[in-house]
Amino acid sequence: MNQLEILRFALRGLLANKLRSFLTTLGILIGVAAVILLVAVGEGSSRSITENIQRLGANTLTISPQFSGGGGGGGGAGGAGGPRAQARTLTLEDAKALTDRAQAPSVRSVSPVVTAGQAAATYQGASHDVQQLVGTYPSYFEATNKPVARGAYFFNDDVVNARKVAVIGQTVATELFGDEDPVGRPLALSGVPFTVVGVLKASGSSGGQDADDVVIAPLPAVRQSLTGFGSLGSIVVQATGSGATTTAQAEITAILNQRHGVTGTRTADFRILNQATLQETVSAATGTFTVLLAAVAAISLLVGGVGITNIMLVTVTERTREIGIRKAIGAPRSAILGQFLLEATLLSLVGGLAGVAVAFAGTRFTIAGIEPVLVPSSVALALGVSVGIGLFFGSYPANRAAKLRPIQALRHE
Repeated sequence: MNQLEILRFALRGLLANKLRSFLTTLGILIGVAAVILLVAVGEGSSRSITENIQRLGANTLTISPQFSGGGGGGGGAGGAGGPRAQARTLTLEDAKALTDRAQAPSVRSVSPVVTAGQAAATYQGASHDVQQLVGTYPSYFEATNKPVARGAYFFNDDVVNARKVAVIGQTVATELFGDEDPVGRPLALSGVPFTVVGVLKASGSSGGQDADDVVIAPLPAVRQSLTGFGSLGSIVVQATGSGATTTAQAEITAILNQRHGVTGTRTADFRILNQATLQETVSAATGTFTVLLAAVAAISLLVGGVGITNIMLVTVTERTREIGIRKAIGAPRSAILGQFLLEATLLSLVGGLAGVAVAFAGTRFTIAGIEPVLVPSSVALALGVSVGIGLFFGSYPANRAAKLRPIQALRHE
C-alpha cells in the first residue's frame, strides 16, 4: 500500500464523520487562534507603550514635585516637620539653576512647564474646550519630540517679551478652524487673545487622553494671563544624549537637593522620571506579560490535543471490524499505523491553518483599545505545535489500531 492510498483512506475516514471531524478541528482552531492573537495583543500593547514613552524622547527627564518625609529634626525646605511634610514647589529659579553648565554638564536644555486644565478656546463663533494648556520655553518642543506640521514654534524672543502666541494641536485646529489654515489666525483662550503661529503634527491618543488636544504658549504669557505666578507643574530636562540620562539625573538630583535642603534621611521633595529607564522597565514587563498570555492560550491547544486522542480512540473502536478485514487481506501494520496517524495530523493541521486565518483576520481589528501586531514567529510556532500535537496525541490510538490482531478485530461487534 503506497502513501497515496494511505492518504485516501485517511480522508475517507475523516469525511465519514464530518461533524465529529469539524468539532475536533474547532478545538485546535481556537487554541492556535488564541495563542497568535494574544501574542499579537501583547506585542501591540508593548509597541504602543514604547511609542508613548518615546514621544517624550529617550534622553528626556521630567521633574515634578512630591511629598517628602520629614527628618528627625524637622529641618529642611519649608520648615516642615513630622513624618510627612508638604512638597516644596518647583520654581523658575530651580529651572534656571539646572542650566548651570559647571554643575550640570550633561544637561542640554531645561524647559519649565506650567499646565492648566481645560481652557475654553474660541474662534469666530466656534468654541472648543482644550484638554491641556501648556506654558513653557521653545526647548520644550524638541525635548518632548513635538514637531510642527505647519507654521513654526515660538522663539526665545517671544518668551522674553511675553508675547501671546500659541502652537496648537491637530484636534484644536480641526475643531476651531476646520479646513482653514490656523497659522496667523487669532485665538481666544479663556477670553485672552492669542495668535496661532504653528500647528503640531498629529500624535494620537494615549491612555484615553487626546495628545493632540493641546495648546502650547510662552511661559510668561500663560502665567500673566491665565494661571498666575504660582509654582511650576514640572521641569522637562533634555540630556546631551540617550547615554547621558543617568549622569544628568545625578547632576539634577545634587542641584535640587542643595536648593531644597534635602539632607540626611530626609526624603527628596521632588521626583525625576527617567524616560530611558522607564522604557526598559516597561519593555521587560510587557515581554513577561506577553509570554504569560501565550502560555495561558497554549492550554487550549493541549485541550484540543486531548480531544484528538478521545476522538481517535472512538474512531478506532468503531472501525475495529474494518481494521480486521484490512489486516486479514494483507494490509501491513505500518499502513494501519500511518492511516490513523495521518488522520490525527490532518485534523490538527486543518485546525491549525484555520486558526492562523482566524487570527490574521482578528489582527485587523482593535482589541480593547489596542491594535494587535502579528508576530510571524508566533504563527510558525503555533502551527508547528498544532501539527506536533496531532502526531503526539494521535500516536496512542494509531498504535492501538495497528496492534489489533485480525481474528480479534473480526469478532468485534
